[in-house]
Amino acid sequence: MRDASGSRLKDLPKPNKSDDESQANDAVNRYKLLKKDARTVAAQQVARLESAMCLRRRWSPENFQLFLVEHPLVRHLTRRLIWGVYSTENELLACFRVAEDNSYSTADDDLFTLPEGDISVGIPHVLEISPTDAAAFGQLFADYELLPPFRQLDRNSYALTEAERNASELTRWAGRKCPSGRVMGLANKGWIKGTPQDGGWIGWMIKPLGRWSLIMEINEGFAAGMSPAELSAEQLLSKLWLWEGKAESYGWGSNSTQEAQFSVLDAITASELINDIEALFE
Repeated sequence: MRDASGSRLKDLPKPNKSDDESQANDAVNRYKLLKKDARTVAAQQVARLESAMCLRRRWSPENFQLFLVEHPLVRHLTRRLIWGVYSTENELLACFRVAEDNSYSTADDDLFTLPEGDISVGIPHVLEISPTDAAAFGQLFADYELLPPFRQLDRNSYALTEAERNASELTRWAGRKCPSGRVMGLANKGWIKGTPQDGGWIGWMIKPLGRWSLIMEINEGFAAGMSPAELSAEQLLSKLWLWEGKAESYGWGSNSTQEAQFSVLDAITASELINDIEALFE
């Protein structure tokens, strides 16, 4: 928002005595609604960008510039993240950040230009970033007092054991309990509630992983319309396993022979699913 001279304003200017009171009040109310909508959109964009990192989404250089770097509702988030250049094989080639003037810079704060050729841009996961780059960008962000919109460099990372990679079920959390509210909160991380059964009861959560789905079976389960008072009720994690099939196709009675070994998942996907479950018990 700017005034008549083009100077940026931090807030809506107060009405003058010469302003029409009715129109001024309407303008103030519209501005309040606009700010509320902007906050809602911003929260949605943070979740979308974090999901893009976890799911390894890529943008063409042109779309990156248009929809992220220059977008008025997203550019402030874009400047607080580390970005990566990727090859056609999805290999990370270089990391950079977006400066206040929308130019690109390295971890040493030198000007960076996207390389020519068939490349794409994405948000690198901490498992992809070298320790040297992570330390350098971390210091640069601290120097500029840039606070990332979600955990990137300091993100928790995990790995499956060799035994877990060769299994179709993860048992490290078997028998542990957590509040129902946290299980339902997995929906904010891309999980889907299971299909309601008799009486509207839900007994599992699903994480779509492309051609596979992670199934988390819980006891006692929860009702589709659970009241706020019931969110603290504990759920027992009874089984966590990988199913070869689309999440929307799963239900009780699905073919159990479609179980898949966790070795089919890449390191980033495996780390994120463990991170999701670990967060239930924090």
